[in-house]
Amino acid sequence: MSDLLRKDKQFVWHPFTQMKTADVPLEIISAKGARLYAADGKSYIDANSSWWVNVHGHGNPVIGEAISKQFQELDHVIFAGVTHPTAVQLAEDVIQLLGDPFEKVFFSDDGSTAVEVALKMAFQYWHNSGNPKKRILAMDGAYHGDTFGAMAIGQRGYFNEPFEHFFFDVDFLEFPTELNSEIELKKAEKLFESGEFAAMIVEPLVQGSAGMRMYSVDFLEQLVRLAKKHNVLVIYDEVMTGWGRTGRLFAMEHCGVRPDIICLSKGLTGGVLPLGLTVSTMRIYDAFLSEEKTKALLHGHSFTGNALSCAAAVASIGLFRQKDTNDKIDNISASHQVFIEKMKGNPAIDSIRSLGTILAVDLKVSDSGGYFSSIRDEAYRFMLSKGILMRPLGNCLFVNPPYCIEQDDLESIYSALESFVSNHNS
Repeated sequence: MSDLLRKDKQFVWHPFTQMKTADVPLEIISAKGARLYAADGKSYIDANSSWWVNVHGHGNPVIGEAISKQFQELDHVIFAGVTHPTAVQLAEDVIQLLGDPFEKVFFSDDGSTAVEVALKMAFQYWHNSGNPKKRILAMDGAYHGDTFGAMAIGQRGYFNEPFEHFFFDVDFLEFPTELNSEIELKKAEKLFESGEFAAMIVEPLVQGSAGMRMYSVDFLEQLVRLAKKHNVLVIYDEVMTGWGRTGRLFAMEHCGVRPDIICLSKGLTGGVLPLGLTVSTMRIYDAFLSEEKTKALLHGHSFTGNALSCAAAVASIGLFRQKDTNDKIDNISASHQVFIEKMKGNPAIDSIRSLGTILAVDLKVSDSGGYFSSIRDEAYRFMLSKGILMRPLGNCLFVNPPYCIEQDDLESIYSALESFVSNHNS
């Protein structure tokens, strides 16, 4: 064991990890493009974009140059009562990309805090309007982050069981399928008719941590229209689905209706620095304008509007405006479809699907499946042996690579997936 790994074992507590039984972590010392390089000389394809964030690849020179230039001018400044050019540029860029009806950008630190801000906006909107509403509708299987508000609107049990007695009450719809969609829409309308709902929050089209579960545009559109019919605010958590993952810049672009609030993070900065944005309509913003200071959105973070993070995000958006980036997204999407056609009908596969750059393979397993399926560790180690870093979600093996990935590396991932499936079937 290297000195670094000994010190890691001595001092570090890793996320989402049972430290007593965990494998020795990979010792990654450098990265470039879609490749991670370990201390022992091995390289690994970053098949999941380092927790779904590194959309343009590691060490992107455009983003690196933007951060360096920003550091020479301004690294960070308090964002209450102060502004700076890069934050304003980013806010303008995001509003232009999102389009109508979005007009205001609130800065925070990551996906969880972007969701927390959205919840606070929704609850305080009704409070400031003199019509307080306290109910939230979410979707079973949701993951919105690991702060308390975000946990409350997410899947109960699993990660959150020790904390559930602290959560506020939330109503949940079942995950929509061809069999239950009409039932769930009727359930939602009946709930909305109570007039008690402040907001509804969903991961549009794809539930990430639930196992890349995908549902139809038609269901989402009908659900949002119901919410708007009954004056329920709609929040889209696009922390994972934003920035090209679904084949369009934002998942909402697949739909004919828009939310009132959208949460952004992950690929926002190209995955280089932490940053969260909660973007709202003017209707939401106006409810906080008052002579009474207590009606302001009294929320903030020490690193709100951090100039380095904003510079990375502006540079990342610039890359998304290039045809080459969109061509890469289209190529990955098309390659996934070819692989799906090849694997259809495999008896070891329970489900295989894709949307944009996301490919998901659910394996048939003898246990109940889900996040804690025993096959997860087996698949993880197998992929490492093939030079691929992939973190399966239980029995769901998924790929959402950096957009700069070379076709040869994509084919290596497909080959390893096919090999693991074949071994699993035998």
